[in-house]
Amino acid sequence: MRRMRGTLLNTATVAVGASVGLAVGHAIPPAYKEVALHGLGLVVIGIGVSMFLRGKNPLIAAISIATGGIVGLALGIDAGIGHLAATIRNQLGATGESTFAEGLITSFVLFCVGPMTILGCLQDALEQKIDLLAVKSTLDGIAAVFLAAALGRGVLVTAFLILIFQGGLTLLARPLRKLAGNEDALAEISGAGGAIMLGTAFGLLGIVDLHTANYLPAIFIAPAIALIAPKLLAALPTSKKAPNQE
Repeated sequence: MRRMRGTLLNTATVAVGASVGLAVGHAIPPAYKEVALHGLGLVVIGIGVSMFLRGKNPLIAAISIATGGIVGLALGIDAGIGHLAATIRNQLGATGESTFAEGLITSFVLFCVGPMTILGCLQDALEQKIDLLAVKSTLDGIAAVFLAAALGRGVLVTAFLILIFQGGLTLLARPLRKLAGNEDALAEISGAGGAIMLGTAFGLLGIVDLHTANYLPAIFIAPAIALIAPKLLAALPTSKKAPNQE
């Protein structure tokens, strides 16, 4: 468990933040909740644009997002998470909470997409340092307060998903070490993650529901392309220069 201190801290801060949000959420009028939710949406747009601009090749982001969306739809990721959310909601007796699934999916994407998650988990596992995850935990905990106040208990359940997702990344630290040392791969994770963040922001603002969970495979496809592309280019035969004609 020592290698998962950062993940356990992140899980705890989200759980505490969500609990605080749920405790005060009942006393907040719906209009104020909507304002807070839209405010978060605006902030997420800024984060998404910033992350997207860190990507070095927009073509890789485009390919990974399109491919990831198709893969996610074929696997039924968004529908599966929605079904899981409905099952958990029924078990918790929150059948009247219409935003449960939205809260779970939205908060999971916000808390788990991005290079800070991967780098933080690798740092935790390989160096026994939790600096990155400590910063991430603080930010996630604050966001969880507002998300839970507006979207309900689904945000609290996300703490358990963080434990599973980030715990899995921590356990896979050694195979993923090469990824952490490749700036191009990390940049493309950021680019694809930024696009997914923008989709999430549109949902928070009530513009359109893009079912962003379906695009989650993109954060794995993007670095794979970044790692494989140079090898493919190096393997291509170089064209020989034609001799000068006299």
